[in-house]
Amino acid sequence: MGKTDGFLLYNRELPKKFPVEERIRNYKEFYVPIAEDYLHKQSSRCMDCGVPFCQSGCPLGNMIPEFNEAVYKEQWEKAYELLISTNNFPEFTGRICPAPCESACVLGINNLPVAIEEVEKNIIEIAFEKGFAKPIIPQTRTGKKVAVVGSGPAGLASAYQLNQMGHSVVVFERDPEIGGLLRFGIPDFKLDKKIIERRVEWMKQEGIEFKTNVNVGVNYSVEDLDRNFDAVVLALGSTVPRDLMIPNRDAKGVHFAMDFLSQSNKKVSGIQFSEKDIDAKGKKVVVIGGGDTGADCIGTSNRQGAEIIYQIYYKPIQPTERDETMPWPTMPMTLHITSSHEEGCERKWSVNSKEFVKDENGNLIGLRLVEAEWTKDADGQWNLYTEKPNSEFVIDCDLAFIALGYTHVEHKGLVEDLDITLDPKGNLIGNDKEFKTNKAKYFSCGDARKGQSLVVWAIAEGRKCANKVDGFLSVDK
Repeated sequence: MGKTDGFLLYNRELPKKFPVEERIRNYKEFYVPIAEDYLHKQSSRCMDCGVPFCQSGCPLGNMIPEFNEAVYKEQWEKAYELLISTNNFPEFTGRICPAPCESACVLGINNLPVAIEEVEKNIIEIAFEKGFAKPIIPQTRTGKKVAVVGSGPAGLASAYQLNQMGHSVVVFERDPEIGGLLRFGIPDFKLDKKIIERRVEWMKQEGIEFKTNVNVGVNYSVEDLDRNFDAVVLALGSTVPRDLMIPNRDAKGVHFAMDFLSQSNKKVSGIQFSEKDIDAKGKKVVVIGGGDTGADCIGTSNRQGAEIIYQIYYKPIQPTERDETMPWPTMPMTLHITSSHEEGCERKWSVNSKEFVKDENGNLIGLRLVEAEWTKDADGQWNLYTEKPNSEFVIDCDLAFIALGYTHVEHKGLVEDLDITLDPKGNLIGNDKEFKTNKAKYFSCGDARKGQSLVVWAIAEGRKCANKVDGFLSVDK
């Protein structure tokens, strides 16, 4: 334990942000550099609990008390080694993970939890800065070749692990850059793309081969995949968006959130695109959906110069603190105010979208909504819904972004060509313990197998899948 009374002496603090009016002028990360003693104080708040619930709350099982103690003692290399022993990409999770570890922190029972995510981010950045974080080049090779289809966090984690095990790994990505939704779905102000590029360059030095603009099943045949590789990992992501099929869905100005975010990321990176330009400058924007993707649309719309932004929530406003339906150490579904909300947005709860309104030229001019009345079910959840009589109203808008999540992996193309068995939700079936599909030597992991989830879960999936692939390849080593 770094400091026995640290949690009594110091309060939880997070880095300060640059002023809103300054940060919305660009897409850069916007946190003020931390003070010299920040990490010393924040890591000392860790109580080194007899049962570290934070560790079980983390899907990766990060050794949180141990690296907190190392940080407190300024044993940076030890802290780094502890962190990367379970987490391939702490520079990603330290920026965009919702930190279920902090929800499970014992200190959080009657105080604010340890700032675990911020400590994690700084461990890896200090390791890069001090130079003891270096590419690890495998000394021996097994002679086995593995294809990883998809370069999101699950695919990258699986590729990293398999390469370190000595297998030759090729990652196929249909987009022009590596990273999946990390690269094209998350705005730079949350995850600077130089962070991804730095890691990809390291992985190249470690021996992994990356092939971009390759859509397996379209411009690279399944037959070649079978012929050239001893095993294949399908880390395709959950990329089919959930639609909102209400009248006038075809109005000009209605888009899926990811189409908007992907295009914006390409603009920021100077990557050409062929789709029609989606620009929020001077527009009245409505975001339908209350998750992180919706918040990213808000932050991006503000940076593009939107006139006004609304965010629509189907269910009631969440409580600001835990209640009986979300006991510790579960991750609470409390009201979340993101940096994007701070930058300007009008939020509306308990309203249901009824109709997109368009003019005679087919352009979106509004969204018709109705107020919803909710009651709780036997489990205390807001699940019983009725429409409030005579409560319909219209919000004027020029752009609408549908941010309702994703249904399942894309079936057309590779999945259909391989005839992979699907579960009732449309995900790839990969036995929970073995990650195998119904096709010999084909494995699945991440959102394609599990359904839409967190980046930290995707990394955990990729690591576990890699172990199973290695076991499969070791049978005839």
